[in-house]
Amino acid sequence: MGKIKKISTGLLIATFAFILGCNSTNINLQRNVNFVNNKVVAHRGAWKNKNLPQNSIASLKEAIQLNCSGSEFDVRMTADNVLIVTHDPQYNNLEIEKTNYSELAAFKLFNGEKLPTLKEYLLAGIENNTTTKLFCEIKPSISKERGQLIATKVVQMVEALKAKDLVVYISFDYDILKKIIQLEPSALTQYLESNKSLEQLKKDGISGIDYYYNNYKNNLKSIENAKTSDITLNAWTVNNVADMDWLLANNFDFITTDEPELLLEMFKNRLTTYKDYKLIWSDEFNNEGLPDSLKWNYKYGGQGFGNNEKQFYLEKSLENSFVKNGKLHIVALKKDIENRHYTSARLTTYNRFVLQYGKIEVMAKLPKGKGTWPAIWMLPESLRKKEEAWPLCGEIDIMEHVGKDPNMVHVSLHSKEYNHIKNTQITHFERIPDVFNNFHLYGIEWTPEFIKFYIDNKLFFEAKKGENGMISTNEGWPFDKPYFLILNLAIGGNWGGDIDDTIFPSEMLVDYVRIYQKPTIKN
Repeated sequence: MGKIKKISTGLLIATFAFILGCNSTNINLQRNVNFVNNKVVAHRGAWKNKNLPQNSIASLKEAIQLNCSGSEFDVRMTADNVLIVTHDPQYNNLEIEKTNYSELAAFKLFNGEKLPTLKEYLLAGIENNTTTKLFCEIKPSISKERGQLIATKVVQMVEALKAKDLVVYISFDYDILKKIIQLEPSALTQYLESNKSLEQLKKDGISGIDYYYNNYKNNLKSIENAKTSDITLNAWTVNNVADMDWLLANNFDFITTDEPELLLEMFKNRLTTYKDYKLIWSDEFNNEGLPDSLKWNYKYGGQGFGNNEKQFYLEKSLENSFVKNGKLHIVALKKDIENRHYTSARLTTYNRFVLQYGKIEVMAKLPKGKGTWPAIWMLPESLRKKEEAWPLCGEIDIMEHVGKDPNMVHVSLHSKEYNHIKNTQITHFERIPDVFNNFHLYGIEWTPEFIKFYIDNKLFFEAKKGENGMISTNEGWPFDKPYFLILNLAIGGNWGGDIDDTIFPSEMLVDYVRIYQKPTIKN
């Protein structure tokens, strides 16, 4: 801690008067807080759905009414040192830090509210509120010294109003957060910039990070490191369903959004869909170029793979498998190589990641045209280790589609007793609307008792061990051992059929792969 600077007599008198003024208010705030854990922080209050002013007391009360986990607001200070709640450095074209509060307050918010002071805002936020945290963003000031003064005055007001148990402090100004911790060591704080290491944050007593969500996507390791360092994770400002879903999947502590109603509904649905499951492996495809070699390897060759397929699989070919704009592209080309006239890619997690039981999800868009045969499927380690042959080893087909039968999606399980060679495979298929132009979520839930197949989180088919005449031995249910994941685009073959050469290049796009497991299951 640095040396304490001398404080002028005038400032001491002002501070004393400030505290007396706050304490003179009749405040009875004995409460037992029981914060909700839905992760939803309403950005500047819940304003959008009911067309309320941002940073208004009305939007704050709406966030509390919705039972959000938190409500965020912005604090600035006027020329005459009045703390107010507003976002921009100007209000009604007046520079806030160069204008007295009385001049600013002459202009009301569009719902008729007066421009709220911090005191008024906090009093509204603590009234009958035992569930929703108040995320107080202190905006950087026109000078570092003034920023320190603002931080001091905010902490004093929170203390005077007995609101410490409700408030989380956030700021882009690191020195403001350090000042808050100096004044109130137990204060909860989150830093909004991503220019400090987690080690530095821990050293300085900062308890959380609140980054723009893309900063996390570009540095996935920061999520894992923050969790192991007991650093609270927040993200701003997240209004897209896909981004909300990703942050929920990664179990962020808080998600700041302009769409709290939507995120609350998604959180509620997720509690049902992913109950007890935790994300243990994923690829969001945020790099550029070849797929991540720490997560994927390749099948190489053109042997037909038991199905008389016509493609030659290449490894580390930027023509056939690459990541761009957040998507994995698996591309088939009309191109001669050795004894084949088509090239493509088959990616696997073998020797990278294997799984026994869990939830596997792949968000994908499928190629269109006769001859295409995209697949999302799994094979066991025992096959690659040559401990078992196919079909005794087993095979789990999460999704297969052949272009000659558009939109007909197949799921299957293969074993020694039940396989496509005997035409006895455990299978189900039906048409799914527009698999070519829209992404769909293909997945399974796999346990010792059953494998459920889902499309867009809707149950598509269920196979239960030992039921419906299915024998439960390894010959009939070889699904109690580690499997690895495969993504590929085959061309032609026994099932793919005739090939339309006008469709090339043809590609399957994958938005993400996510794998979950219950903590009680040891992978």
